[in-house]
Amino acid sequence: MIIALVLALTTLAACIYNLYSRNRYLIHMLQLEGYRNNNFSKWLKEFKHRAYNRNLLIGIGISIIVMILSILIFNRFEQNNIIIYLSIIIWDILIALSGITKKENFKVKLKITDRVKRLIRTDIIVNTVSGLLIILFMAILYNFFNILLANTIFIGFILASILIYYQTKILLLTNSINKPIEEKINRKYFVEAQNKIRSIDGLNIVGITGSYGKTSTKFLTATILEEKFKTLKTPESYNTPMGVSLVINRDLDPSYEVFVAEMGARNIGDIEEMVDLVGNKIGIITSVGPAHLETFKNIENIKNTKYEIVKGLPEDGIAVFNYDNKYVKELSDRTEGIQKINYGIKEDSVDIYAKDIVVGPEGSEFILGVRGGEEIKCSTRLLGEHNILNILAGASAGIALGMGLQEIAKGISKIEAVPHRLQLINPGTGVIIIDDAFNSNPDGARAALNVLSKFKEGRKIIITPGMIELGESEFEENKEFGRNIAKVCDYAILVGEDRAIPIKEGIDEMGFDSNSIFIVKSLDEATKILPNLTRPKDIVLFENDLPDNYNK
Repeated sequence: MIIALVLALTTLAACIYNLYSRNRYLIHMLQLEGYRNNNFSKWLKEFKHRAYNRNLLIGIGISIIVMILSILIFNRFEQNNIIIYLSIIIWDILIALSGITKKENFKVKLKITDRVKRLIRTDIIVNTVSGLLIILFMAILYNFFNILLANTIFIGFILASILIYYQTKILLLTNSINKPIEEKINRKYFVEAQNKIRSIDGLNIVGITGSYGKTSTKFLTATILEEKFKTLKTPESYNTPMGVSLVINRDLDPSYEVFVAEMGARNIGDIEEMVDLVGNKIGIITSVGPAHLETFKNIENIKNTKYEIVKGLPEDGIAVFNYDNKYVKELSDRTEGIQKINYGIKEDSVDIYAKDIVVGPEGSEFILGVRGGEEIKCSTRLLGEHNILNILAGASAGIALGMGLQEIAKGISKIEAVPHRLQLINPGTGVIIIDDAFNSNPDGARAALNVLSKFKEGRKIIITPGMIELGESEFEENKEFGRNIAKVCDYAILVGEDRAIPIKEGIDEMGFDSNSIFIVKSLDEATKILPNLTRPKDIVLFENDLPDNYNK
């Protein structure tokens, strides 16, 4: 009896350790995928080797074999409890070992939110019920089918192995069970935030959306507006209804005069929901491009989704368009019955423009002007012509809210680089770092290479895993990225053997020296190459760093 109790406790401990270790990792990936089952399922399909790691495959596989052999051995020889004890001990060890997951350096840690706690509780309940069903099945085998007790135990352990292996399916089920609860809770916070923001008299709300550039535009727009108004902006990449609701409920109060909200979208209707939440007076569309094509399917769906920010404006609202982007230009041209501001660098007919642009390795200068009005010289520490476009979006918001060009220019001079978005870093080694590691896109990658080309001294080195979430165009876009790399860079360090294929093809097409291409498995491996490769005055561009759930 004592031995049986000890074995039962060790089995329980092995199962708990396995489920805790592995399910914590899986819940982290689910969180990174926005708790959406369809996105998580796609992740499982592409990254099966991470969800079902080698330890798990070996441990579960051998444990099942051990139990099958135990059944065969037990049937052939006289009943012997040693076989049962030994089989269970081996199973416990294998299950515990199979729960060990590969150490990964996550940029974004698992956030133990109330939602995660609810998910864990439901997961425990589902696994407990599943375990009890296995025990019930064992009781049926033993009592009604006269299966030997030992073999019944072995069959139960085989089923337990299968249950542990398919925790991904259990987590999908758990998330589905919790979905109605989460929707009810989210709706409560959503309505609370909706009522709060509408209760603040005189609050001007600026909504910013776009396939890319929206986070940078949000930060610099807020910096410009702060010259005249007390301004609250959503932090970091808070751009979902729940993220923005949190900021409104927690931080917004009647002392603020302006609220700047970033609005992200991965599905049709996402921006409409955001507009319904904040009720913005000014709506800015920074860009339309092939981002999240896996969910949007085509550019037309992306255009229509971004345009939801304009459709939701009140009669006295103001729509702000990046007229240099051909898709956004199309949206502006079809907009009637509402005040609009077009900004740009290339087009002559825009309302807010920049000219005489001088882009250098340490910042930019340009003339900011209003069509038919005054002009003013501006300077910024931001790198790249595309950042001047983002500044024009912020300037347009300032003009819409009655700011003068002097105030706007002063705000522009105070803009700091947004971390990981063409951020210039001088570590004191003589080597200059350009950190553009935030998720890349075709236009952003071209802009980053353009900035790199402005440096006249030193060799140019790029470290990149390429671009993701571009749907069917992903391979060709990365190949074109490779061609552009070959035109600018002296060395290319490509991260990820599979993802490097299209980039390398593009580089090779341009006759690039193959000895100057390095293909590595991880960013850590890439950074280890640098000390032996670089020398003073070299410039290293980190272009894109894949989200934790996309790293191989």
